[in-house]
Amino acid sequence: MATVRVFNHHVHTSFYWLALVDTALFVVSLYAGAYIYCTIELGPATFQHYLPEIPARAVTFALAAAICLFAMGLYEPRMREGRSGVLVRTIGGFSLASLVAGGIFYLLPAFDVWRDILLYAILLSFVANLITRLTFSNVTDLDQFKNRVLVYGAGSAASTITSSMRRKSDRQGFIIVGFVRANNEDPMVEGERIINLRQPLAEYARQTEIDQVVVALDNKREPAPTDEFFKCRLQGTKVMNLVNFFEREAGKILVDFASPGWMTLTEDLRSNSAASWTKRCFDLCASISLLLATWPLMLVTALAIKLEDGFKAPVFFSQERVGLGGKGFEVLKFRSMTVDAEGDGKARWATMNDSRITRVGSFIRRTRIDELPQIFNVLKGEMSFIGPRPERPEFVKQLADEIPFYNSRHAVKPGITGWAQLCYPYGASIEDSQQKLQFDLYYVKNQSLFLDLMVTLSTVEVVIFGKGAR
Repeated sequence: MATVRVFNHHVHTSFYWLALVDTALFVVSLYAGAYIYCTIELGPATFQHYLPEIPARAVTFALAAAICLFAMGLYEPRMREGRSGVLVRTIGGFSLASLVAGGIFYLLPAFDVWRDILLYAILLSFVANLITRLTFSNVTDLDQFKNRVLVYGAGSAASTITSSMRRKSDRQGFIIVGFVRANNEDPMVEGERIINLRQPLAEYARQTEIDQVVVALDNKREPAPTDEFFKCRLQGTKVMNLVNFFEREAGKILVDFASPGWMTLTEDLRSNSAASWTKRCFDLCASISLLLATWPLMLVTALAIKLEDGFKAPVFFSQERVGLGGKGFEVLKFRSMTVDAEGDGKARWATMNDSRITRVGSFIRRTRIDELPQIFNVLKGEMSFIGPRPERPEFVKQLADEIPFYNSRHAVKPGITGWAQLCYPYGASIEDSQQKLQFDLYYVKNQSLFLDLMVTLSTVEVVIFGKGAR
């Protein structure tokens, strides 16, 4: 099971095929639903009459259902829920799909589908999805369908794999055959197979059917068997460094092991006028749509804040943040903390069970409602809809001094939501900031309209299940 690049974003091919199979089954389900309803209620002749109208409706329904399941995280390779969690998400996905599809068919009368047909289609799709999901899980768990990876190195650099990819869900597409002890280094990979080669690397890779060799050496100045790496590539075995491996499999850039030259790969992003124009159009469309959908909720939130803290208390909270190119701007949010939260003038990260957070503030932070006023920052052009989380100047200065490449996240506009917010929980320390930076840099390096759409859909899961809120 490998990954493919879709508009720069690394996608696991197994989940790509699962989504395609599901979409095809959803199309078939609408056909089957129409056949069942027409045959039972109206007679076979009615189905023949209705048949020419089904294709467009079936495709519309299938796409709506697949998108809703994606929004529930059901095509996310690193999803860690068990079968009960998958069942809950599937039920939620099809409930949302019924609302979305029903709304589309209502707003577009030319695509109207009878309610009973839609009900049959939902039920059939639900059953078909559970069957394909169970089959998929059983098949992808087999080692025969995973890439066989050999890590050249067993020291500190190699141990990053064992510490960061220790769960089964983290190794969805590969298995580690072993770690080759190189240059007499001290092994630091616990619970893994250590290999002391007594034959050429390329020969061992061929005999053990290795698909990929990951080079993870502690000291890059020490001699490496470059000739053997080249022979591996000639015989069809991929060779990559640790940073590229993590970028592909984990969706992040390891800042401790990245070379200073990696950032040159993103130099054309800001100078590409077509990409900038496309992203700006997406920002405007997404922000206006969100504003139209949530303005009643925003009014209720403003009223709730007033009722809790008094009508003289401010509803909004503005604070200087660092944006594109390191320039400051005032971010706008619903106030979720007490008015004198930083009365002493010291900047502090929010912590778990922070006493400064109000009762209303606790709810709107958990549901991400406090972020909604940032829509106006996006409309003004200070932020994007998708991008790294904007940080305060005080924290940026501290973090830039201690974390490599930290200022590289300012190569793009900050966003209301982003890749790092999806992949890592709320951070309140320098270590957390470094972890989130690794995901931010993946976005900086691989940003595209496709990735923005994926992040937007996945944010639905974050809001519903309250991931990372503090």
